[in-house]
Amino acid sequence: MIQPRHMAALALLAGVFIMEGFDIAAMSIAVPRLDAALGLEPASFGWVFTALLIGLGVGGALIAPLGDRFGRRALIVGGCLATGVFTLITATATTVTEFLIWRLLTGLALGACLPNVSALSSELAPAGMRATVMAVVSAGIPVGLALAGISAPLLIAAAGWPMLFYTPGLFAVLLAAALWVMLDGGKPDRAEGAEPKSVAAKLPQFTLFARPWAFPFAVFSTMLALNALNLYLLNSWLPTVLPQAGLTMDVAAQVAGVANLAGLAIGIGASVLMDRWRRGLTLMLLFGSMAASFAVIGLTAPDTSRWTLLLMVGVGGANAGGMVLPGLAAYLFPARLLSSAVGMGVLVARLGAFAGPPLGAAMISSDVPARTFLGVAAFPALACVAVALLVGRALRVKGREEVTAPAATP
Repeated sequence: MIQPRHMAALALLAGVFIMEGFDIAAMSIAVPRLDAALGLEPASFGWVFTALLIGLGVGGALIAPLGDRFGRRALIVGGCLATGVFTLITATATTVTEFLIWRLLTGLALGACLPNVSALSSELAPAGMRATVMAVVSAGIPVGLALAGISAPLLIAAAGWPMLFYTPGLFAVLLAAALWVMLDGGKPDRAEGAEPKSVAAKLPQFTLFARPWAFPFAVFSTMLALNALNLYLLNSWLPTVLPQAGLTMDVAAQVAGVANLAGLAIGIGASVLMDRWRRGLTLMLLFGSMAASFAVIGLTAPDTSRWTLLLMVGVGGANAGGMVLPGLAAYLFPARLLSSAVGMGVLVARLGAFAGPPLGAAMISSDVPARTFLGVAAFPALACVAVALLVGRALRVKGREEVTAPAATP
């Protein structure tokens, strides 16, 4: 059973992901409205979306691993507070360059914070429920995305597009204060193996590129990259693309919110299967369903009801992938490498995610039909199915290391 204090800590950690999801959706919902408000064309925001990803990657690779050495609380609280400040400042931007700068800094703060949130949620979870607990915590992302989409018409009516940033920014600042009170300090548990007296001890992310961890990390990060491409392609541009299929901007934001909310149920269900069933096959079913839904959209004429149901599977599946894959990391890597694995995985994933917003901007500039735009998302999902075939082999690495580790301990 999870202790009451740990339950409260996990609820606050989930709040960090809710804030992230709302923050991501805020920019995508604001973009189609900034043309009228500030004279900024939607197609010019491709690199603004990418700036957030660059910040996430750099923060995840260079700052987040410090949590493995100095403890999770400082990285989580500091990253959450900085995210709130930069998100609040984003509401004052008036040019594409200003939006780009503040989104870059927001991403850097989130990148430092989020891998440690995932790692700490795993450390607080019972051994047999790590994937499920991590998925429930990271379920905050689709919840935040859905809340932003559903509440956007009311927020914009109350105070215009800046309210889309004031809301998550203020929430992040308050959340940082609560996390500082609730979370314990100290370094993560290293009981799974003695800390080596080497460069790898000081820079644990280097260990992920050497045997035996290079192969599990390659499988993990490749799926993260492919899913991130879809996640940011869709969540960046869906509120802009759907009006091209005949929906109003408010309805498009709400459809995107409902589709993202479906990811909550899909992600939790898939994570339960990850804990109790075959992990590789679970991922194949998840990404295979996504590919099929986008393929059907690409082959059919726009229809609000049908597309909403298909997007619940496709967009919801992409969000579920973001929930489930960090849970897989808990089975692939020991605790001493978990923050480093998630942080470096985020960095590698950005190589795929970087392509999402510019790809979407290029298709919008070329007047690609909405169904073709969405049909493209089937290809990364199919590639994830292929990589999932290697998950079983990757999982065996940790098992071998756990068997041999005691013999190497004097």
